[in-house]
Amino acid sequence: MADREGYFAQLQSNFTKFIIPVGVSSAAFGVLFFLKKFGIIYQWFHKVDAESKRHGGEIVAEVLKAHGVKNIFTLVGGHISPILVACEKLGIKVVDTRHEVTTVFAADAVARMSGTVGVAAVTAGPGLTNTVTAVKNAQMAESPVLLMGGAAASILKGRGALQDIDQMSLFKPLCKYCATVTKVRDIAPTLRKALQIAQSGTPGPVFVEFPIDSLYPYYMVNKEVGAKSKAKGLVQNIVNWYLQNYVNDLFAGAWEKRDVTPLPVNQPLASKSQVQKSIELLSRAKKPLIILGSQSTLPPVPVDDLRKAVESMGIPCFLGGMARGLLGRYSDIQIRQKRGEALKEADVVILAGAVCDFRMGYGRSLNRRSKIIAVNRNKEQLYKNSDMFWKPTVAIQGDVGSFLMELSKGLQGFKCDPEWLSMLKSKDADKEKANSDKCSEVTDVHLNPVKVLHMAEDVMSEDSIMVADGGDFVGTAAYILRPRGPLRWLDPGAFGTLGVGGGFALGAKLCRPDSDVWIIYGDGSLGYSVAEFDTFTRHNVPVIALVGNDAGWTQISREQVPMFGSNVACQLAFTNYETVAIGYGGKGMRIDRTNEDKIKEVFNEAIKQSRDGHSVLINALIGKTNFREGSISV
Repeated sequence: MADREGYFAQLQSNFTKFIIPVGVSSAAFGVLFFLKKFGIIYQWFHKVDAESKRHGGEIVAEVLKAHGVKNIFTLVGGHISPILVACEKLGIKVVDTRHEVTTVFAADAVARMSGTVGVAAVTAGPGLTNTVTAVKNAQMAESPVLLMGGAAASILKGRGALQDIDQMSLFKPLCKYCATVTKVRDIAPTLRKALQIAQSGTPGPVFVEFPIDSLYPYYMVNKEVGAKSKAKGLVQNIVNWYLQNYVNDLFAGAWEKRDVTPLPVNQPLASKSQVQKSIELLSRAKKPLIILGSQSTLPPVPVDDLRKAVESMGIPCFLGGMARGLLGRYSDIQIRQKRGEALKEADVVILAGAVCDFRMGYGRSLNRRSKIIAVNRNKEQLYKNSDMFWKPTVAIQGDVGSFLMELSKGLQGFKCDPEWLSMLKSKDADKEKANSDKCSEVTDVHLNPVKVLHMAEDVMSEDSIMVADGGDFVGTAAYILRPRGPLRWLDPGAFGTLGVGGGFALGAKLCRPDSDVWIIYGDGSLGYSVAEFDTFTRHNVPVIALVGNDAGWTQISREQVPMFGSNVACQLAFTNYETVAIGYGGKGMRIDRTNEDKIKEVFNEAIKQSRDGHSVLINALIGKTNFREGSISV
């Protein structure tokens, strides 16, 4: 049957490209006769229900429901309406945003926090091109995201249909898997495969394109695409027949029962010999160190189990990305400051999902005499820059969490040198005190940003989730704010994308409705997603936004001015952003020198208002400090 379907499809394609444009010869008429007879046989095997009002969107919703999807993020468009309506009918929450890029950022946050696939659906053409940045961010952050996009009808592609572009070429470099649905009967198997691939191996985004005629009911598609002209003549009859046959083939077998349940997810694991070699290296180590990256929080290992395993080993840890908060607000083994110095002294380093890119000095941060155990699902990331500045002693292409669980079992009874841990904690404390002392420094006419962030740290509840979206202010916050637990910190990842705030907060609050969700915004990055306050209001998803408003792109300015003597394009204004939030249905508050003694009161009122169902924006007018002097923006 598969061969017959493929042959039939190829004949149809050739017929469309060559026979209809140039007229009908006697040879073509023979082909037509064959096609017609074959079509009758084909449809005998695949019945078409011409009266059915069922549509392809229902199959999409059934697959998503079977895979445990609870939310779908969208900005509505006619191409995808059947998907949204069907999802709503099955109890999947449809969350519409004010920009398509937010849909994918929100889906990304859901993927990271829930351990499942985050789902977004947008319309064709500009709807999809608006998501490109967020899809690339998800790719680099290794987040399993399903993006579904509308498209022109298959028969009209390349003929000037509305919003018809080559979408597949755009997304193939960004996604693990891209597919176009050309038959209604292919929807379920295509989506199941896409969802499987998104989660297998190194997780990442996938893209499924739905031509509009694959989603709408037969009677509507037949009306729009099928035979319309009543004109006489052989050529017109052939065209009418071809279009009718196209529609029948599109829907043939559409409603036959198909499996919609999840396919097994494949995850690479470390071998026993790799685990054993790592155990032997660590058992002899005097100054071991673990650098935990985002991959450590991926399924199948629950984050609470991973936390216990890491704590049982007692090895000093630096946490990055989604691993921030894994060990709680305060931990005896977590080190937050002076990572470069620690790496230079360590004799064994476990790169547990950490990558030797710019964040690790491309590998130059590592001591060449250190034994390096590198674990990563992605082979390319596993060996990143190993041809230049570093070499792994043990290189493991496998799941980080599973490896650490096995490692902890093999290291039972292992005790890290207390002097090594004590020295690292002492340096950590010294740096923390120096940071805290910055609170007392007097800035210009505006607030000290370090003091503002320390006060926010003091009032945030233990179940707070922090979303980082910005440059200088957020860079400062990363040193001061302490995530309270696993999966309570969200930042863009290696791509360094601005504009994630609204989408990340939306996804996070839907996953953890009882938690306080804080967006730490720079005033520059706020501009990308402040309109999502409307989304927060309409969908009753209350969040708190703390905006560090220093009226500029300060992270760039601090380098550009001394280097080039100009602050061009770096200046903003001390805009009343709190008023903008009020206009979108939220609450707005302002802190500056006039109410400096009541900052904590403002924060506590914001928390109260958020818990009462209102999104809140706190516009903090801040001055300049030298806290991040020497930091670079590239």
